[in-house]
Amino acid sequence: MTTDNLKTKNMLKNQLAKNLNIALILLTPMIGSLLFKPLNAWGEDIVLGMSAAFKGPSKELGIELYRGSMAYIDYINSQGGLNGKKIVIQAYDDSYDPTKTIKNTIDMVEKDKVYLLFNYVGTPTVTRMLPLLNRYSVMGSPAQNERVSPALELPSNRPGGNIYLFFPFTGAQPHRQEPYQKFVFNLRASYRQETEGLVNRFVQIGRKRIAVFYQIDAYGRSGWDGVRRSLAKNDLKIISEVTYRRGTPYSDSFKQQVEILKKANPDAVISIGSYAACAGFIRDARDAGWDIPIANISFVGSESLLELLQNTGQKTGKDYTKNLINSQVVPSYEDTSLPAVREYRQLMARYKPMPSSQLLDEEYEPIPYSFVSFEGFLNAKLLVEILNKMNKYTPISPPSLKIGDRGTRVTELQLRLEKEGVTPGTINGIFNNNTKSAVMAFQKSHSLVEDGIVGQKTWSILTPINLQKNPIALTVESIHNLDLGINTPVSFGAEKHQGLERVYYTTIEKGRFVPLTDWQRWAK
Repeated sequence: MTTDNLKTKNMLKNQLAKNLNIALILLTPMIGSLLFKPLNAWGEDIVLGMSAAFKGPSKELGIELYRGSMAYIDYINSQGGLNGKKIVIQAYDDSYDPTKTIKNTIDMVEKDKVYLLFNYVGTPTVTRMLPLLNRYSVMGSPAQNERVSPALELPSNRPGGNIYLFFPFTGAQPHRQEPYQKFVFNLRASYRQETEGLVNRFVQIGRKRIAVFYQIDAYGRSGWDGVRRSLAKNDLKIISEVTYRRGTPYSDSFKQQVEILKKANPDAVISIGSYAACAGFIRDARDAGWDIPIANISFVGSESLLELLQNTGQKTGKDYTKNLINSQVVPSYEDTSLPAVREYRQLMARYKPMPSSQLLDEEYEPIPYSFVSFEGFLNAKLLVEILNKMNKYTPISPPSLKIGDRGTRVTELQLRLEKEGVTPGTINGIFNNNTKSAVMAFQKSHSLVEDGIVGQKTWSILTPINLQKNPIALTVESIHNLDLGINTPVSFGAEKHQGLERVYYTTIEKGRFVPLTDWQRWAK
């Protein structure tokens, strides 16, 4: 690892630690009163909290994701809503700034009392608000023997204190693994899956020398790590890499990055960034006469990137759209053989949804159809399906745990034991001898049979509110092979909080992104 990369890695670690401190300081004493109520116990509306970029260089991502979701939500509301309640997205602009995301999250949960968090945009923003999800749940779930003030007293029949984030627009790893995985549900495939697919296809056609252009933050490093891991599986390494700062506009020059990568003579470049910077890099690469394949991952915002390149091409007389590949996590919105695509196009045209003008900093020309808005549409469609299924929810007792068991249930058990004052050793999700000893110590202190097995009686005294998952989590985890109309089933599970695994590939033909079926055109 180069000195610059080591410095970058340490910088990101320090920033994440700093963010956790910010999150904890901002939390108010009212946190303990937060409840995750069933739909019939909520207010007049079902309010979803969304923090995303509605201003700045990445605004198209937040706006189009919102528009796609609202197309379906407007349709549901026009049919009477859910159980007579309308669905509302309470949206806040964060301008792709993690600090604003933290504040927005606290305001939505504590002031707006949103039902859940939904459609957050971006890795650096999501990564830095994740500690809030864990902190709310811990502070909102006092142990049975804790003394709390009457103002913070929690009803004994409350279904749980967790705050959940549904379907963030990011494929990064932090919310797909412990300790945050249990609070987040994803629909889209991960960046590791996207980058692995790109790397494997390049390698298969003889393009093994791969360079990376990436955003210097958690998002860029997540994609960089995916490329690195995938190349390592093929006994290869990243041949060269360059970065840019988040928020860099299209008007900036990327000639220096182009020159550095070009000297390494790569066979292909994989870009991990947002549309403005990635389009700027492509522009400067083509102006330098460098026409090798350049691939982007789904977060880039394909249509926004294409528009920038086409506008520049009209001025210069050049075609900047050749040899471009974009991976996607939803099928093409041009494929009208799919029922969900037909429905999406009809509802987008019917409702023409737009965010409030107060969210925007300038007049915005909406994109008629895009991969981003189609993803937002599918997010809303799946969420409505989940909320409908919640009405059929039947409480399920937490499972018995014993030595040898692994997973998020064990992790939460260990956290609860530690909170009760008995140390289970390392919090690692593994029910080992240390965990068993801690369970037996807890059982002894409560006059239970000291067998080291966490059965119903031990659960009932532990009062594991986090462990007794509330209806919406259990509902999602019960979904298997759900048909959303995209010819790919959606499935979740207790240890699987990502609904889709499939990655699609597109290229530009006749001024639009179309499915890529033949990679041999780039064979070396």
